[in-house]
Amino acid sequence: MHRYFEYLAILFVAISAPTLIAVEPIPRPATEKPNVILIMADDVSWEAFGCYGGEDYRTPNIDALAKHGIRFQHCYSTPICTPSRVKLMTGQYNFRNYTHFGYLNPSDKTFGQLMQSAGYKTAIAGKWQLNGLYNNLPGSQDSLRPLKAGFNESYLWQVTTGKQVKAGGGERFWSPPLERNGKLQTVQENAGKYGPDLLCDFLCDFMDRNQNTPFFVYYPMVLVHDPFVKTPDTIGDDPRTQAANKAPKSKTAQKANFVAMVEYMDQIVGRLVDKVRELEKLENTIIIFTGDNGTSTRITSSWKGQSITGGKGGMTDMGTHVPLVAAWAGTSPEGKVSNDLIEFTDFYPTLAQAAGTSLKADDPIDGRSFLPQLTGQPGTPRDWVLTHYQPYWNKQPGQFVRTQNLKLYRDGRFFRVPADLLEKNDLGKTAQEETISKSRKELQNVLDASPPPPMELGDKNTKLRPTYPNWRNLVDPND
Repeated sequence: MHRYFEYLAILFVAISAPTLIAVEPIPRPATEKPNVILIMADDVSWEAFGCYGGEDYRTPNIDALAKHGIRFQHCYSTPICTPSRVKLMTGQYNFRNYTHFGYLNPSDKTFGQLMQSAGYKTAIAGKWQLNGLYNNLPGSQDSLRPLKAGFNESYLWQVTTGKQVKAGGGERFWSPPLERNGKLQTVQENAGKYGPDLLCDFLCDFMDRNQNTPFFVYYPMVLVHDPFVKTPDTIGDDPRTQAANKAPKSKTAQKANFVAMVEYMDQIVGRLVDKVRELEKLENTIIIFTGDNGTSTRITSSWKGQSITGGKGGMTDMGTHVPLVAAWAGTSPEGKVSNDLIEFTDFYPTLAQAAGTSLKADDPIDGRSFLPQLTGQPGTPRDWVLTHYQPYWNKQPGQFVRTQNLKLYRDGRFFRVPADLLEKNDLGKTAQEETISKSRKELQNVLDASPPPPMELGDKNTKLRPTYPNWRNLVDPND
């Protein structure tokens, strides 16, 4: 068993009841603020984790977080990375502020700035891809954008460089170009090194140097996005140059590499947890793990006896349903499985409440804190989650609202999910059993109160990009 979880097992036996935190934020001395580590994997969803029923992958560290913390059955994102990341970092529905793939508007307040203002030292490492490189937007070559977005330190891939090695860029895995606190480390400077290891080491060093100050770590991982290539556990004596970032043509080999990448990702989660244990900060650190969207459509996995093909880019469960596990030693309930609905707008108010700060006029209104659930309390879970999806990346846009079991699209399609994962049985507009009919009306009310859905397929050249920043509060209309 991982050393962290040996410790947790002893800890939970020794504690007769979890520490409780009030629903309303209570300002605490800086030394009492819990550290927060938020880890978000790239392009991997629920079917790839043992604690969710995945059968092709060994994920003991993430599974152990769920065993000794809380596992949410119903967390939802948007189907591709940038809309999810913008939604997560700003706590806003995409209809308010999302305009371009690969872009975070620098005028939007982020949870990094929130945590800084609450007295935290903040760090971000992993995948950035938010400067607007794809559209050459103003400021796209500003290497300090991550620091300006609320992070004291940063170590990131794709800030001011893309994937073209000739242009100073390159892929994220072997010999990666990375930018540390605004300074580029070239492919040559990182020759032979593995990007995920460099990023993990950076975060461990950051925690070590800031162990006596509340810290917030945001780790948007580069794993397990394509290209599906070998990891340090599988590369052997092969050259570790940028050429090692080219995926094999064989689907079987790609799947083998993907499995290795998932399992290496899990090891990195274990290394971060180990560092917290080494610093003796387990009882004062909230560790959260999630994913940004569904798995690549090129990957098929075994899950609870079924074959699940990744749904990245699409609006089915395979594209929008993501893992969410969290552990806070001595505070979170052990081994709890929650059916509460969670979506990416909810992380911002959760962080605010953990930091003991109240949301202000310049903070978002689209989320509900799930911190009470992390402390064993019922909280005020939401009744529905909303996806407003305009990717501007050659994927079909749309809008839907759903509960745990029912899902209504703006165009009237209505499905019982997750029993109908492929959404083949449209319940239609005809009256069903009374409870289904009532639920449909309630979901329709949410859509009726929402802004217009995106109608046309968009891409990087789209001219009209409507947003509705001042749209009414949908989650708590009376506030």
